Amino acid sequence: MAERRFFAADFLDEVRRSFRGYKRLADGGLSQLSDHDFFQSPDPESNCAAQIVKHMAGNLRSRWLDFLTTDGEKPDRNRDLEFVLTSNDTRADLMRRWEESFKIVFDTVASLTPEDFVKTVTIRGEPHTILQAINRSLMHTAYHVGQILYVGKHLRGSEWTVLSIPKGKSAEFNAMKPEDRKIKLPNRP
Repeated sequence: MAERRFFAADFLDEVRRSFRGYKRLADGGLSQLSDHDFFQSPDPESNCAAQIVKHMAGNLRSRWLDFLTTDGEKPDRNRDLEFVLTSNDTRADLMRRWEESFKIVFDTVASLTPEDFVKTVTIRGEPHTILQAINRSLMHTAYHVGQILYVGKHLRGSEWTVLSIPKGKSAEFNAMKPEDRKIKLPNRP
């Protein structure tokens, strides 16, 4: 039983670092986009960064608000509208929702204890272990952060600042002492 408790504590610590890291990557990419780029889709079938931000904010709020006590698909959520931008969806408002949703995630993860790992939560009426629900959300977040970065890099081209190891620089990066590296891996402070 003690091993399970240590695993849960270590896992929660890693979840906190991973969500912080993925948010840091997304914020680094979003900060490189002009307002025009933020709302620009690479093609008619793709989402722009604004739509991805709107969707992620809605998803994270729905999944993490009252995480242990209510279904992860909140009745007030309209997922389909998260991919539709209206005149009310300004960059400032979308980023406000983004920050509020991540705050819910960080506050909820901080409140979880190893004892919570014996509980079950539901998402769309389906039972999930705490481990399954957290992994589901973390994977969803990583997926969409990758989309934000890809869209940003596509739109910004050579003006894009790489947020990880640049092409052709792996050997140079690997030769550096970890404390001298300016690039931090996504799940590390």
